[in-house]
Amino acid sequence: MTVLFDLDDTLYDHTATARTALAATAAGWASLRGVPADVLYQRYSDLLEEMHPRVMRGELDYLTARELRFRQLLAPYESAPTAGSLAQLAEEHYGHYRQFRQPVAGALALLQRLKPDFRIGVVTNNRTSEQEEKLDFLGMSGLVDALITSEAVGVLKPDPAIYHVALQRLRARPAETVMVGDNWIADVVGAQAVGIRPVWLNRGGSVAPTPAVAELSSLEPLELVYALLTTAAPC
Repeated sequence: MTVLFDLDDTLYDHTATARTALAATAAGWASLRGVPADVLYQRYSDLLEEMHPRVMRGELDYLTARELRFRQLLAPYESAPTAGSLAQLAEEHYGHYRQFRQPVAGALALLQRLKPDFRIGVVTNNRTSEQEEKLDFLGMSGLVDALITSEAVGVLKPDPAIYHVALQRLRARPAETVMVGDNWIADVVGAQAVGIRPVWLNRGGSVAPTPAVAELSSLEPLELVYALLTTAAPC
């Protein structure tokens, strides 16, 4: 039996990390100090969602995208920031982001509980080195049998190719595999397209487009989550 996980906002709490980091960054930046935290984070998140796929497709390099993202983030609050100030802002935020990294509650305990009985894979739309570092930081590297990244495969979820690579790497059959992720299109629809049974991690309480999909609001309590996953991926 095999369990696949998304990484960002499934095992690694990107949202909480980014929110806390952005608040710390804004507190030290005069033009951002008075901006409501929710407004600033929504703008940051929208810009990241827009640019990240372009980086993964090779349309923008990472540093160019980062500078462009912070230029657009500042645009409503600061006119004509210099390249130097943008680089400083980006570096300050990156430092805060690393400082406040954290797992999704229950993630490490869940992997530890699954490891004796399941092959575990992580399928993620990001750069390999960045995701390897996150798994190391979270103490999860030794619990993951295969890390499959969009950078390495050359396509983004929900493209079936990335799921086929995961199945091949883990010597798994779709009917004996479950995919746990927070993104409906990338993780649920993508998994269904290749016959993998999805479990939607819906921590925000959104309405499911398809109610028949198994759903979790949290990775805790451990035994209830474990039972749902083992039921969702029968031998």
